[in-house]
Amino acid sequence: MSDEFSVESVYAELLGRAPENKMEPRLAPLFRAMEVLGEPNKACPIIHITGTNGKTSTARMIERGLMAHGLSTGRYTSPHLSRVTERISINGEPVDDATFVRIWDEIRPYLAIVDAELEEQAEPRLTYFECLTILAFAVFADQPVDVAVIEVGLGGITDATNVGDGAVSVVTPISLDHTDLLGDTTGEIAVEKAGIIKPGGFLISAVQPRDAAQVLLEKAREVEVPYRFEGVEFGVDSRAVAVGGQLVTVQGLAGRYEDLFVPLHGAHQAENVAVAIAALEAFFGGGERELDRDVLVQTFTEVSSPGRLEVVRSAPTIIVDAAHNPDGIRVSAEAIQEAFNFSKLVVVLGVLREKDAEEILTQLKESLGDLAEEICLTQSTSPRAIPAAELAELAVDLGWGEENVHIAEKLDDAIEWAVERSESNVDLAGGVLITGSITVVAEARVLLQAKEA
Repeated sequence: MSDEFSVESVYAELLGRAPENKMEPRLAPLFRAMEVLGEPNKACPIIHITGTNGKTSTARMIERGLMAHGLSTGRYTSPHLSRVTERISINGEPVDDATFVRIWDEIRPYLAIVDAELEEQAEPRLTYFECLTILAFAVFADQPVDVAVIEVGLGGITDATNVGDGAVSVVTPISLDHTDLLGDTTGEIAVEKAGIIKPGGFLISAVQPRDAAQVLLEKAREVEVPYRFEGVEFGVDSRAVAVGGQLVTVQGLAGRYEDLFVPLHGAHQAENVAVAIAALEAFFGGGERELDRDVLVQTFTEVSSPGRLEVVRSAPTIIVDAAHNPDGIRVSAEAIQEAFNFSKLVVVLGVLREKDAEEILTQLKESLGDLAEEICLTQSTSPRAIPAAELAELAVDLGWGEENVHIAEKLDDAIEWAVERSESNVDLAGGVLITGSITVVAEARVLLQAKEA
């Protein structure tokens, strides 16, 4: 391993490259990089996941299921919460620093070749996300892993991850997000997402809006792959709130799996469980072989989803949730009201510029109502964060009383204020929800864990 690199220096080098939202969609440079590296994208079978919400949670569930079946796994997800190595996981754990740095050191000269060719064609060099994706494939080939679970960064057709062909293509619920890049309707967005459905694969889809389902169905028929949709061939049969999570019964493609304990909250996580099980059934037996229930019990008992309705502190209960679009806010609000008995919930909200802040605030007000009268608007350290004062103005315009709207530009001040307000309830049943962007959630987790330590 080269002494001149550390994870932090590699990350700084990656950040020096163009971000995805400044780029025209493209895939050719990724295929060229795979060619010069000896096609690491073909080193193992891939389960490829796209959708608007639930991708990372579903990826983590599928990963745990593969591991419970005795397979070694690679998982590529985004964004990260604390460190960039979280994006590239081996057997459920972030890749170790030494491997991350060593593989980057090894592929750097090959990336330089691709960069030089792009510059000759007057095209931008490989981007931040393109380089990370290439690094992930290279790490998985180096290990080597038995199966890679790959989450799309954005869209599908021209996403950097689409140099891999999924043995199973998984589509989680599609809703409106990144409309400036992907389209104004769920049908248009589904056209982008359907790009991961490849000949020789197998489509597993969550319940979708009608226009999106139609697009996925047509694509599956066009490339002649089997397809199974939640709500038609499989789905959640029943679920019940349990201490620390829920009991879920799933009707799969090949079997019925009763009372699986899942240590995650909400109907949306139960649906992710059903999609993950169907994906595992498709991978292991083309949807025709029942899975061992004991293996699934192990799978879901061990699953976690950091930053997704995660309780990071008690007394008062503080929940961090990376819901960053209106639909994510809606399902999280439903889950909170089902799983927690709060008499008062103080919201800390920070939103990034490219997100629909007005719709996010509207959804919060509609979904939580009187439970969340008080809101603190804040901002992460991201340069893309909407200023807290601007969010506060929007909140007042949307019906929050001025006396219930607080502005705290620094997140630690926002958390401190929210905790004080939640503790003002005499019944001590107040809680705090920190949400709106992954950057706010990531920074809150660091602040709160440091405080606990």
